[in-house]
Amino acid sequence: MIGKQTPRIEHVAPYVSSAGDEAIELARHAGLILDPWQQHVLRRSLGERDDGTWNSFEVCVVLSRQNGKGALLEARELAGLFLFDEQLIIHTSHEFKTSLEAFGRIRSLVENTDDLRRKVRRITVAHGSESIELLNGAKLRFLARTKGSGRGFSADCLIMDEAMILGATAMAALLPTMSARKNPQVWYTGSAGIGEASSQLAQIRSRGIAGKDDSLAYFEWSADVHNEHCLTSCRDHQSTDDVEAWLEANPGIGYRISVDYVKRERAALGPAMFGRERLGVGDYPLWDGGDGPIALQQWVSLTDVASEPGPDVAFAVDVPDTRDSATIASYSVRADGVGHVELIEHRPGTEWVPDRLVELRDRWKPIAIAVDGRGPAASLLTSLEAAGLTRPANPDQPARGDLLVLTPAETVIACGQLADAVNQGILVHLGDEVLMSAVGGATARPVLDSWAWARRKSTVDISSLVAVTEARYAYMVRFEAVTDYDLMESAW
Repeated sequence: MIGKQTPRIEHVAPYVSSAGDEAIELARHAGLILDPWQQHVLRRSLGERDDGTWNSFEVCVVLSRQNGKGALLEARELAGLFLFDEQLIIHTSHEFKTSLEAFGRIRSLVENTDDLRRKVRRITVAHGSESIELLNGAKLRFLARTKGSGRGFSADCLIMDEAMILGATAMAALLPTMSARKNPQVWYTGSAGIGEASSQLAQIRSRGIAGKDDSLAYFEWSADVHNEHCLTSCRDHQSTDDVEAWLEANPGIGYRISVDYVKRERAALGPAMFGRERLGVGDYPLWDGGDGPIALQQWVSLTDVASEPGPDVAFAVDVPDTRDSATIASYSVRADGVGHVELIEHRPGTEWVPDRLVELRDRWKPIAIAVDGRGPAASLLTSLEAAGLTRPANPDQPARGDLLVLTPAETVIACGQLADAVNQGILVHLGDEVLMSAVGGATARPVLDSWAWARRKSTVDISSLVAVTEARYAYMVRFEAVTDYDLMESAW
């Protein structure tokens, strides 16, 4: 018996050609013979658009252990080094020993292939610095994921193995490494979700199932098994004892796993554990996914680390539900008409906010200072007003530095306007890691026929993104009221 070679759940971004066959042939040349499912993933994830860029900024592969994820990544890394002219590939795992094992496998492939070995300048085996560097400067590095791993590098390809254990902190450290690259790609590989540790994987999976993200390639081998709501007569789902379910969830059966081995696993494990470990039945944190108002690839593409704010600025402050921190963000318009968003302050507690905002007001004479009147930051209004930050006496005649307290309707408008600006590419940011993480983990909640940011359903603290959203709105609605400048000539 042979496992199913195409996934139960698949979403692939459009493409006009593929470099997959080249990667498959290079792997074969190095002695790595790929299973049909691995070839399927490479052909569809290495698709190319009309302009020659990858069809998918993100590639996610979810399937159970021992099916051959490692070989798939080895083929992708060989192609990146020797075919695609990727100058830096970073391979990360949750545990360093896993990265070390991956390093050993690909090192063996390279060293045992004469024409590949001749292109190598050095192979570094020092602990924590494991890497393969070619004569042309291209390098493949292996790291464990930590708060600081990846910082200081600028990667063309980022591999995140063991993606079922991938948190927002690691994402924030690693994703900015790709912001300066013209054609980056990030790969997530892992087995089924294991609860809260799988928050980032849950987000990606939801987008893959929705099938609306043209920057994502998603492949999941899993079985659709009975759940607690099924009746004994249910025919819509499979039993964990059903061999067909085993085949559907394990493309490696017949290639690297035997049915007899799976039978022994089933005898040793209960239905729930067997379902997760062998059938890909994951435990994923709640993630509603929505329509993905801001695509992560689009946000990354708008990074401009050299950007400077314009002469007029609006500020906004926000805090998460936990109230353990606060964020102040700004929005301005540069001389070239491009919007500039920036995190001014992000630190623990909220007691520091009034004094800091007074300092910013006195220095910058801002267009406005925005606060969500129905969000967690609304509780700061009393202390802000006590510090001298007040609402305009006449709403139609605001002054610089006055508060703008957003209504629920205005927050909805602000969210839509920020998403439009990002999708149209008319603003830039500095690649801040906190904000990058918020964009990557944010989701939306429906509000009538529109939407707003969903704090409680997002997988990370999104207060920085909320603050940016409100700062831009404050600038747009208050600019003409407090200046004689023609906004339309400047911003559009």
